[in-house]
Amino acid sequence: MTKLSVNINKFATLRNARGGNNPDVIKAALDIERFGADGITVHPRPDERHIRYDDVFELKKVLTTEFNIEGNPREQKFIDLVLAAKPTQVTLVPDSINQLTSNHGWDTLGEKQFLMEVISLFKKAQIRVSIFCDPNIEMIAGAAKTGTDRIELYTESFATQYLANKEQAIKPYIEAANMAHALSLGINAGHDLSLENLKYFASQIKQLDEVSIGHALVCDALYLGLENTVQLYKRQLN
Repeated sequence: MTKLSVNINKFATLRNARGGNNPDVIKAALDIERFGADGITVHPRPDERHIRYDDVFELKKVLTTEFNIEGNPREQKFIDLVLAAKPTQVTLVPDSINQLTSNHGWDTLGEKQFLMEVISLFKKAQIRVSIFCDPNIEMIAGAAKTGTDRIELYTESFATQYLANKEQAIKPYIEAANMAHALSLGINAGHDLSLENLKYFASQIKQLDEVSIGHALVCDALYLGLENTVQLYKRQLN
């Protein structure tokens, strides 16, 4: 059964827009767990424009499902945060400092040595490691040599092409997932997955362990209600 991890960054973005604590990010995370999600994802950035580093430690105290922290391991502050918080999983993303949102996977061949070093650091702390990957066979093969436990397939190109030709859109992801599975890598996925395309994606990627979804889920919740939306996303997976 594929797990649903909900990225709560957008709740923090809304809170930060006015100051104060409305909406309450911690309460939102606990409610999302209660509504049936299998995990909570956060992506703190150096400028703390949405999730703040303090949020991470407060969440760690109360979450009962899996806790996933995404971020750029080139930032020492991020490494220190993850090692101190000890989440279930850390997802390594090759973002630049001022990047609006994640938009590509790792060059697992060119950055093999760096990834090996940082992955080893987290695994010594008994934190499961996943790394962002494009659906590229060479990059998947390279990921297996870094020591990572899982990859997270970056799904923007699938989402972009889905309406025009879903069979063509999913093809490189099936190939990438088959390669990852053959190399004993776990498979996560995320970015622009939605109620529109999630069921098809999950039905085609049989080895899918987890999806991380934030933006689309929160947008849907504005119209459908948070509890209903979490359960709708779960149904797409099951």
